[in-house]
Order: sequence, then C-alpha cells, then structure tokens
Amino acid sequence: MQIFRTALLAGFIAISSAAHAQQNINIRGTLTAVNGKDLSIKARDGRELQIELPDGVNVSITKTFSMADVKPGMVLGVTTVKRVDGAVVAIDVRPIPATANQGLTPYDLQPDSTMTNASVEATVQAAGGQELTLNYKTGTVKVLVLPNTPMSLAAPGNRTDLIPGEAINVAARPDKDGKLLAVRVQVGKDGLKPTW
Repeated sequence: MQIFRTALLAGFIAISSAAHAQQNINIRGTLTAVNGKDLSIKARDGRELQIELPDGVNVSITKTFSMADVKPGMVLGVTTVKRVDGAVVAIDVRPIPATANQGLTPYDLQPDSTMTNASVEATVQAAGGQELTLNYKTGTVKVLVLPNTPMSLAAPGNRTDLIPGEAINVAARPDKDGKLLAVRVQVGKDGLKPTW
C-alpha cells in the first residue's frame, strides 16, 4: 500500500510539474533584433531574451482603441489596481474575443494588478474619467478609466511588422530543453505600444 501511495504521489508531482512547465510566460519589452525565427528582446526588467517564433504563430500589430469605441455587451480585458481610496482603476483596457473566459484573476502587468475579462454593462462619466461597469458572469465591478489609461487593440499583422525598436508583448512557453517558444506575439505599430 505504501509503495502504491509513493508511486501515486510521484506520478502526481510529475504531472503537476509538466503542467506548470506548459504555462505561458508574459514577456514585455523592446524588440532588439530578428534573426530568422529568433527574436531578441530586451525585457522591461533589463533581461536580454531569445525567443523562437514558430512558423504557425501569427503576429499581431497594435492599433488605436478608445472609450468612444466601447459599447454595451463588448467583452474587454481590463487590468486594474486598487487605489488607496479604494477605487478600482484601469491601467490597461483592450477588447478581447467574446469567447474568452470571463472572470477576475491576478495579473503580472504591475504589482498587485488584476485582470478582469468581462462584458460591458454600462459606461458613465465619473470624477476624473469614465466609469465602466463590468459583468464577469459571477459578479460585477466598477472600474475608473482615466484619460491617460493605455488602451489598444490587436489587429492582424505579419512578420514584416517585427521591426527592431518597437515595443513587443510575447506569450511564450519553454520547450523540453528550456528554450522559449512564442505562442502569441503583438508588436507596436507607428509608436503605439501593445500592453506593456
């Protein structure tokens, strides 16, 4: 029985480790070079990273998005932080696919930030900006969007848009040898940064 339990535990640890290894890593920074399939990126924290861009991974570019484009029923990904006065303030707003999972999850854009994937219920003027009421199916949250809150959307691009010097946002995962492989890439366009 003890042998069975030990084997079961070892199997669980192996499965958990494999699942953990497949989690995407968000990398934000500046594209410094493109060498064939390899992207060189200087991350926000100063690290120099090499990421392989597989053939099947598409490149998105960044386009303008504003509160004027927000309509009731639209699904948004809104990254927020809580101010000392208790207000929930957006630090990034972007439209996401209607099929995306909705909810609140911790996020790594800034310390103590939260990602809210939710449908827009209402938009009203508020002191200092505009207030979004977001419904994430199991609850709602009111979010203050300030005039300087970064807002953008991802649009189809191609590999010729990968220009050194542009801001870039890559979701990557390590392969079995530890090399980072891109699974999603969004690059800046005409000075407009992706979520960064």
